[in-house]
Amino acid sequence: MKFNEWLGLLGLIVSLAGLWQFRQIVLLVFTAVVLATVLNSLVRWLGRKFNLSRGQSIQITLVGLLLASTLFFIFIIPPFLKQFLQLIQLIPLGFQQLVVWINGLIQNPPSWFPQSDLDLSNLELLPNFSEIARQIGSLATKAFSNFFAFFSSSTAVILQLLLVLVLTLMLLADPLAYRNLLLQLLPCSYRSRADEILSKTEVGLLAWLKGVSIDSLFVAILSGVGLLVLRIPFVYAHAFLAGIFNFIPNIGPTLSAVFPVAVALLNSPGQAIAVVVWYVIVQNLESYWLSPLVMKKQVNLLPAATIIGQIFFATFLGPLGLILALPLAIVVKTWTKEALIEDFLNNK
Repeated sequence: MKFNEWLGLLGLIVSLAGLWQFRQIVLLVFTAVVLATVLNSLVRWLGRKFNLSRGQSIQITLVGLLLASTLFFIFIIPPFLKQFLQLIQLIPLGFQQLVVWINGLIQNPPSWFPQSDLDLSNLELLPNFSEIARQIGSLATKAFSNFFAFFSSSTAVILQLLLVLVLTLMLLADPLAYRNLLLQLLPCSYRSRADEILSKTEVGLLAWLKGVSIDSLFVAILSGVGLLVLRIPFVYAHAFLAGIFNFIPNIGPTLSAVFPVAVALLNSPGQAIAVVVWYVIVQNLESYWLSPLVMKKQVNLLPAATIIGQIFFATFLGPLGLILALPLAIVVKTWTKEALIEDFLNNK
């Protein structure tokens, strides 16, 4: 690399170090960029399909988005909140029932339970299962406290959503101007190549969002059908949560299963096991059949790399980093592969 290219790279590193100090704001900006990228692709499609000007396409897109959001908040959110508020009151009761059943199984094992030569007369010397369960529950509460604290301040959330909305509309109005402004920060000799990498990043993000949306709808519908057959209460809330949590790979599906399992425990352990089995079936269908089918153009990420990325972004960027872990990983992988490996390390 030439001297000016090294100088540009050094300036980029310094800029990234400065942005790290304002990483929460940067995450909100990144969210707006992702949303603007998605809406911009819809605007371009409408323009090509119906031979409309960009202004007309933007107006139709925004009107359609407003209509869809209105219908969503009228018909989807109210029944979900009604069931969810009842659901969160039953979850502790379900796990308390689990503790009771396991303690009963230990103290009075059924005839079919494998017999052993252990002397259970001194069972009180063993760790109390109720105490263990209480400690595990306490640890789980602490683990997720930061996640739920993110949503605890309604005022902060509203302001953040408003910021994302305003930035999205501003970026959508003239995305090319903001793209050129970003390219101006890079060395002149690398701007053309950076523009190409930005295009590849956009393709990867759009493919991911399209694929994960289809996957989430599939998971929500199939989970709801199974829970309806198993006669689990609050099917609508469970299915909605299964679809939403599916946007968070690996961790999300496990979290979504906690809710129906806890409710099923109030009825019987067998029903809870049936829920777990059904969720495992759904996730395997999604992972090994549907996901490879609908995400052929998605940026491929190794499972271990995905988990590492989730841990990293959640640790250093908080709950929003966990939610945006996959799109962030796609951006990082694309730029690492194209800029670092292809243009720098493999440059002869």
